Amino acid sequence: MISSAQLREELVDNDIHLLDVRWALGDPNGPQHYLDGHIPGAVFVDLETELAAAPSPARGRHPLPDPGTFEKCARSWGLAEGQPVVVYDATGGMAAARAWWLLRWAGVENVRILDGGLPSWIAKGGELATGAEPDPVGGDLVVRPGGLPVIDADAAAKWSGVLLDARAGERYRGEVEPIDPRPGHIPGAVSAPTAENLDSTGHFRSAEELRDRFAGFGEGPVAVYCGSGVTAAHQIAALAVAGIDAALYPGSYSQWSNDAKRPVATGD
Repeated sequence: MISSAQLREELVDNDIHLLDVRWALGDPNGPQHYLDGHIPGAVFVDLETELAAAPSPARGRHPLPDPGTFEKCARSWGLAEGQPVVVYDATGGMAAARAWWLLRWAGVENVRILDGGLPSWIAKGGELATGAEPDPVGGDLVVRPGGLPVIDADAAAKWSGVLLDARAGERYRGEVEPIDPRPGHIPGAVSAPTAENLDSTGHFRSAEELRDRFAGFGEGPVAVYCGSGVTAAHQIAALAVAGIDAALYPGSYSQWSNDAKRPVATGD
């Protein structure tokens, strides 16, 4: 994480690359939100087309992008080898964490999430720019997959540690399912809604609070899924704040529920 105050200080003397990842389910207007106001110098990143491959029932709604394609996107944002990166959104990091996770997975070590996102930046007196920024100079980032662990559906089915379901509780229990074909959750998974990683101001809870939270879910290796692998990345970021390593199931419930061979559980 990086705070708004810390970012303002570091931008004075450091060549930090800023990525604006404003996206929310049901809101296709991220590009317009960016044009209406963004942190000066930030590059807009489209989650649907640049942070995910094409959706399919077999792979889920937001499959991991092909490494070569992701490298081309990252270079088009101007990302260079060894350059620090800060990602942000306006929804408590729910979308920005996907960019954070992918860059860490791709081997980029110096990437941080702006804690509190754009609302925090504005509240702390940060300036905004409007309209389009000049096209960034092409970068030379090399994508090296494997920086963070992933699991597939077979591994999720037999996971021997703690499998966290990051969706809202009502979706986990199967009371509602607005998107996927079968309501419920992966048998054996524990409900751990992503929203509870944040405090009332939209900032991540402290490391101590998050350690206490995750300690209550059980012991053993941790893996996380959500609806499509987006908010699960936020959960992994929160786990990282708490000092806990975790694997991502990228296909998540959107892949699992489309496979008739996979069992589904409901209730608590």
